[in-house]
Amino acid sequence: MIDYAMYCKIHDAHHKQGLTAIQIARDLHLDRRTVARWLAQEKFRPRKAAPRPSKLDAFKGQVVRQLQSHPYTATQIFQRLRDDGYTGGISIVKQYVARVRPPRKPAFLTLVFAPGECAQVDWGQFGSIAIGNTRRRLSFFVMVLCHSRMLYVQFTPTETMEHFLDCHVNAFNYFGGTTAKTMVDNLRSAVLQRITGQAPVLNPRYKDMADHYGTQVTPCGVGQPQEKGRVENAVAYVKKNFLDGRELTSVEALNADARQWLDTVANVRIHGTTHRQPMEMFAAEKARLKPLPIRPYDVAVVRPARANSQFRVILDTNSYSVPAEHAGAAVTLGLYPAHVCIYLQNKLIARHVRSYDRHQDIEHPDHPKALLQQRRRAGEQKLLQRLLALSPRAEPFYRALAERRINPAHHVRKIVALSEIHGVEQTARAIDDALELEAFSCEYIANILEQRQRVLPEPGALHVTRRQDLLELELPEPDMAVYGGGPVTSPAQGPSATGKVQRASPGQASEQPTRMTLDFEQPSPGPSAVPTQCEPDPDTGATHEPR
Repeated sequence: MIDYAMYCKIHDAHHKQGLTAIQIARDLHLDRRTVARWLAQEKFRPRKAAPRPSKLDAFKGQVVRQLQSHPYTATQIFQRLRDDGYTGGISIVKQYVARVRPPRKPAFLTLVFAPGECAQVDWGQFGSIAIGNTRRRLSFFVMVLCHSRMLYVQFTPTETMEHFLDCHVNAFNYFGGTTAKTMVDNLRSAVLQRITGQAPVLNPRYKDMADHYGTQVTPCGVGQPQEKGRVENAVAYVKKNFLDGRELTSVEALNADARQWLDTVANVRIHGTTHRQPMEMFAAEKARLKPLPIRPYDVAVVRPARANSQFRVILDTNSYSVPAEHAGAAVTLGLYPAHVCIYLQNKLIARHVRSYDRHQDIEHPDHPKALLQQRRRAGEQKLLQRLLALSPRAEPFYRALAERRINPAHHVRKIVALSEIHGVEQTARAIDDALELEAFSCEYIANILEQRQRVLPEPGALHVTRRQDLLELELPEPDMAVYGGGPVTSPAQGPSATGKVQRASPGQASEQPTRMTLDFEQPSPGPSAVPTQCEPDPDTGATHEPR
């Protein structure tokens, strides 16, 4: 028998591979006439079995009438047919009854709630949304007041306990009060266990929140969504009226748009059941709501954790930093929808904005400072040890440097670097010289090293040009009144020199300087040239022999 898969193989071999019917029949082990017949058919038409006569044919009308009068079982109908002469088996009776039985439509009562009596909550899902480099399923929380059909919607990236509690708190704040009871589905955030004949075991954290707001948790029956039909219809309404065709940009943008949609569309429309606006009916129901407590409920989920050696705490594949001194410590996480708090012995040591991206590292800029400072101090100690190893006098040099400089580590780092450039011996000598000169700075050390390495040119011969005009000195006219006036005389011994001063006229004094020419005259020989007797010294009064 040729099925749809074999039909596709036959046509692929003929149209794509270009094989003939004989070639296809040989490859697929079929008769060539069968292949030719199926190639002639443009569409696959399965062979219909010819109707076979059945012993039940004469009783089929009776079976239909019985099922229309009462929902009999197939066994009951088989027994009635046997009484009427049916000789066939029960199998064909069951098959026929299953095919012709009218569909069962369950009937439900319409529940009526008083104002402020009950609210129904549920989660809805709609596709996924991009968050950073990943995508997460988009969930939304819905709460409906059963009497007025007043609606609240909040979008979240997950359906964890902290989001579930936070959505309840925000919904109660939106309505301005709480109802007497709250109907929920049997999700793990609300119900831990259902045992037949016993009261459901509520999640203790959810029950604590409900007790804080004074509302009683009422789980609906297992597999009975009709018990909270109002919120089920509200979830479908949010998908059709708000989400269909909307671009899913971010959770924050959706929540802002949803709040506007609630105030302008959802809660002011004419409801199909009440034929009134939910906002109008809520005006009367609000007075019947229980007032909110003074302090809002703390929705944080507490979870133990341990910081790793990189002083990080891992949460949902993301890493959150703690102060470096708490690396390896056992800590406690406080998980909120918007942020993460990290405690050590009931003391808050870190707080981060919660990330719903994956494999992200979130670090507070102050957390690694202690480790960096410790490593910086260790590096400075190593540099100081290298400085002290340069010279025996490096220690007094460093003490004086630390007393006179604000940042001695900077100077130590520079001096050690200079030792790598100029060598240990030259740097040690420069440190000794700087200590003698009381010059405590890396700049002084660098200057000493550079001066010693500077190459000076060798001295050359001095060439003096002797020109006649260089012997003529032009001097300004002196003021002789300062000296009391008087002629200038030369010494009596040796060649005499007579200074001849050419004075300029009064009109030329300011224009030309005085030119003085020295004339050397040889004294004439004679008795007056050499003294003939001892002459007293004018200063001491002593007499000197003539030379």
